[in-house]
Amino acid sequence: MNMTRYKLTGLLAALLLLAGCSQEEETLPNQRNSIVSFLTSTHAPQLISEEAVAESPDENPPFYTAKGNTVYRYISNYYDSGRASRAEVKSGSRVSITFRAYVFSMRNITDSDMPFFTNDPDLEQALYEAGLTPGVWKFEPMELTLGQSGIIKGLELALLGCRQGDEVECYMTYNMAYGDTNFATIPRESAVAIFFTVNGVDYSQLVLKEGAITEIPG
Repeated sequence: MNMTRYKLTGLLAALLLLAGCSQEEETLPNQRNSIVSFLTSTHAPQLISEEAVAESPDENPPFYTAKGNTVYRYISNYYDSGRASRAEVKSGSRVSITFRAYVFSMRNITDSDMPFFTNDPDLEQALYEAGLTPGVWKFEPMELTLGQSGIIKGLELALLGCRQGDEVECYMTYNMAYGDTNFATIPRESAVAIFFTVNGVDYSQLVLKEGAITEIPG
């Protein structure tokens, strides 16, 4: 009887594990498909993939870039004159950003949507009126060193290749954000959107060494 009970318990555990794996395997492609569908149909403006730009009849078509098919980035000022001459974000560079982070529900984010985290001073008063305790968040640019700051993977991927002054929207699947566990007010397996401005890019602590950029020891 005990042996039968152990077998049944083991079988149940295996079935639950398989069910969890199956759900995870479905969630990621569903989120990818939903994000692409949003960007190409509902997003304002409607976007095309970076690969489709060459075939577009438009002169400067707005487009998104996919990073590993899990992070999707739109740079609204990509075609600005002089952008190519501005400092580019690379691994190891020091970057200053102002951002808004949202749980993404596959629709356009408006001014009425409150982020779950931000340092944007334009939202400071509205957040205090909504009940945020003064002093909990700092409304000043966040400085980080790419590859060393412990930020979520999706934001790090979205930052690479941006340039100083860029206005960026990035949308990411849950595995590039907070994963499959509940994190603070963010439900498990949540897609996340982060809107950010690249305020500055600093190379002063980097040197070229055998073709690679390396940080100068302090």
